Amino acid sequence: MQNIDLLVRDVRAFNSYFKTFDKVDVWISDGKILYIDRKKTRECNAKSYIDGDDRWMIPGLIDIHMHIESSMMTPAAFCDRLVECGVTTIVSEPHEMANVGGVQGVLDMIRAGENSPIDIFYGIPSSVPSTKPELETTGGVIYCKDMERLKENPAVACVGEVMNYRQIIRKNDLEISKFLKKLRTIDRLFPIEGHCPALVDLDLAKFLYLGINGDHTEHNIEELRQRFAGGMFVEIQEKMLNCEVLEFIHKHNLYEYFCFVTDDVMADTLQTQGHLDALVRKAIKDGFEPAQAVYNATFTPARRMNFFDRGALDPGKKADFLLLDALDTFSIAATYKDGSCIYEKGAPARTWNNGTDFAEAYYHSIRLRMQNEQTFHVKAPIMEGTVRVRAMEMRDGSTRTAERIVEMPVQGGLVQWEQSGCLLAAVLERYGKGGGIGFGFVTGDCHKRGAVATSYAHDCHNMLVAGANVKDIALAVNRLIELQGGMVAVDGGQVQAELQLNIGGILSGRPAAEIGAALGCVRAAMEAQGYRHYNPIMSFCTLTLPVSPALKLTDKGLIDVKAACVVPLFV
Repeated sequence: MQNIDLLVRDVRAFNSYFKTFDKVDVWISDGKILYIDRKKTRECNAKSYIDGDDRWMIPGLIDIHMHIESSMMTPAAFCDRLVECGVTTIVSEPHEMANVGGVQGVLDMIRAGENSPIDIFYGIPSSVPSTKPELETTGGVIYCKDMERLKENPAVACVGEVMNYRQIIRKNDLEISKFLKKLRTIDRLFPIEGHCPALVDLDLAKFLYLGINGDHTEHNIEELRQRFAGGMFVEIQEKMLNCEVLEFIHKHNLYEYFCFVTDDVMADTLQTQGHLDALVRKAIKDGFEPAQAVYNATFTPARRMNFFDRGALDPGKKADFLLLDALDTFSIAATYKDGSCIYEKGAPARTWNNGTDFAEAYYHSIRLRMQNEQTFHVKAPIMEGTVRVRAMEMRDGSTRTAERIVEMPVQGGLVQWEQSGCLLAAVLERYGKGGGIGFGFVTGDCHKRGAVATSYAHDCHNMLVAGANVKDIALAVNRLIELQGGMVAVDGGQVQAELQLNIGGILSGRPAAEIGAALGCVRAAMEAQGYRHYNPIMSFCTLTLPVSPALKLTDKGLIDVKAACVVPLFV
């Protein structure tokens, strides 16, 4: 009689190849699947049993493109929540911490995630800074030699998203170009992830030619068609998960060439809606067959990352699995990792003692003096009259901006912008590297009163503020300096809500539930001040991302993303 560690009896186990749910018993030994007993005629000697009670058994969810830092949590707190969401493997790309602390920041993130209840793999930050030093100032830079060093780390699974997509297809001296040239001489199969919104035709072909064949960014159907047609693996995140996209995939039978990913999940959303499980749930609700949704959250992402030891319930694969009470609503009853239960619905929540604290320097990373209101007076090129300025126009439904030209009056050499229908935006360099300030204006579906400030500003993580008056702007910035990082909403001379992020200015050491609640209050305050966007946090925090179309703001000034250059505030 066969001796095994665990027998899971009477479950409807998912078969990844036929995409069926079969009534079986599952034998588990040494943390791996041993046998799928369909006939139930064989006997075994099991140390422990699970009564499946006819529930659905599926592989653990695998998210191959995400950023732990987007949750604003340490890896320890983040994984405490992920076990409840059925996620057993992630590939995190820590370029946010790399922008703060360079390669040491990456290594410290890896160290902080050790002994996690789930498997954390990492992508090599390939674009730090996301563009070039002439366009943004960062706390750290990742060089080719750093990428080579990280490639040797057993926790590293891929090259993280190549973000400077406009530059890399031209003649360049980028660190990532040097690394890719070396990489393909030693490892032809190592996955290379991309980031190329709006790239099409010959430019897209040049990008693919470099071996960068994955993309997770936002696209219209024609852009999506070109990616599939060119052999690119497509990673569908929430803002791309809609009926039109799912119907396109179904019509052209493209199931093998995509998976679901989360990319950026805010702390409050993680607490209230979930993680990759929320995308699976939404896909099913939008008409995707449940078996297919499971397949594209388990099997295809595993294959993309060469994780051949997981992603399916096969003999020899890791016993990472979920038990579902209901398939159509994707209700998770329990999560198992390597054959051990790490979450059970209704049981007391467990806090995994897997965290490693960050060094003291991370708690003193905001190197800015307190600011007065005069800091935010915008000098005009004329003393009196009218000027035309570039403004970033924000629209609900997208994190992209558009350029809009706005006329503003000038008095005494200063722009009188307060009645223009625009907010004043400023980015303050906060690493002690020159103290530059970039000015811009924001209009559209942003807040209309008060001010919002954050040090969680993609990807440079300098200090971003936007407000309707200089008093509230200065108050928001100074409160953020006192907190040593975070996000603050101010209105009428009073702080309405705040979240402290005092680890590198982008993370909090508090438990997941506390971070989620505090961020939820900031989100509510932003909406009370007039913000109208499906994701106000991400919408605001990507105003500084100079690789996301079309006009963005850094400490160097306004950036034309397509042209990859600084453009004047005044037209």
